[in-house]
Amino acid sequence: MKIAIMGIRGIPANYGGFETFIEQMAPRLAEKGHQVTVYGRSNIIDYHEPWYKGVRIVILPTISHKYLDTVAHTFFCALHSFFHRYDMVFICNSANAVFSFMPRLMGKPVVLNVDGLEWKRQKWNWAGKAFYKISEFLATFLPTAIVSDAREVQQYYLEKFQKASTYIPYGAPETPVETREILDQLGLRGRDYVLYVSRMEPENNAHRVVEAFEKVRTDLKLIMVGDAPYANDYINGLRATRDPRITFTGYVFGRGYRELQQNAYCYIQATEVGGTHPALLEGMGYGNCILANDVPEHHEVLADAGFYFTTREADSLRLQLQYLLDRPDVVEKYREIVKQRVHQYYSWDKVTSDYEELFIKVRGAK
Repeated sequence: MKIAIMGIRGIPANYGGFETFIEQMAPRLAEKGHQVTVYGRSNIIDYHEPWYKGVRIVILPTISHKYLDTVAHTFFCALHSFFHRYDMVFICNSANAVFSFMPRLMGKPVVLNVDGLEWKRQKWNWAGKAFYKISEFLATFLPTAIVSDAREVQQYYLEKFQKASTYIPYGAPETPVETREILDQLGLRGRDYVLYVSRMEPENNAHRVVEAFEKVRTDLKLIMVGDAPYANDYINGLRATRDPRITFTGYVFGRGYRELQQNAYCYIQATEVGGTHPALLEGMGYGNCILANDVPEHHEVLADAGFYFTTREADSLRLQLQYLLDRPDVVEKYREIVKQRVHQYYSWDKVTSDYEELFIKVRGAK
């Protein structure tokens, strides 16, 4: 098949979850013999070659604005697809549902990954929240089929819209990394730091992690990985901490990111909005003991292979973190438990095969 992928910032990944997902899946689809095109944004992707790991790269313009960036770029991508003979168009993010009709006008089937319930994010004003709610509704009939990456999201669409979706989770890495360049740069030995990874936005609870760590008794460091556009005030507030044990790295991708995941003492997943978070699966894939926010999406992925805190109790995160810091034997035990769960349910090869099967099915039924 000739497959077009749009609705993301592009690859090589240098931002977030969808980009990491596509960087893993697109080359695997290419290895299976499919001709894969991934669209990227001119304001994000600084890659000037036409191919990346067997995948064709097309960079198109966008509008660099908090509320327009995603939808403007996807509009240009959908327009571009008019003039190419794709057998399948895969769009990420429910915000882009409105553009599903454009490829379909030209007879191209469209599969949409709806992601999580974006209207819950605090960064959106009333207009942004309303747009996402309208987009959820559009997602139920404009694309040919929709994918949910979490059972919780799948159930939401079924109950609210009576719309069935195909459940396909994200995958997790299982290949160890041998280097330690970023550890040396940051003065880390390995197993001497707690790791947090996410966009630095309020609903991802970076502030709760910083506040809890300021109160725990430990010589370990806290490494805060991530950043966010349009959130300067929030990020500046985080960085104002006076705790010398806390280090903010900004974005880290590629090998450096994998080094940090593999060598952490434990990993904190504090997010509370969205579907399956790739960073959680990556933390699991590298054998981290996981301390996760007590929300249904995290229970679905982690089950009983990790530990939980709740934002409903002010001291919960601190207490759970102190428990793990004081019990390295428990941490080591759960490293093995979590790797077993990843191997059983979340391999990237299986995820790619599931998408390939769906694309073939949708194409045949168009």
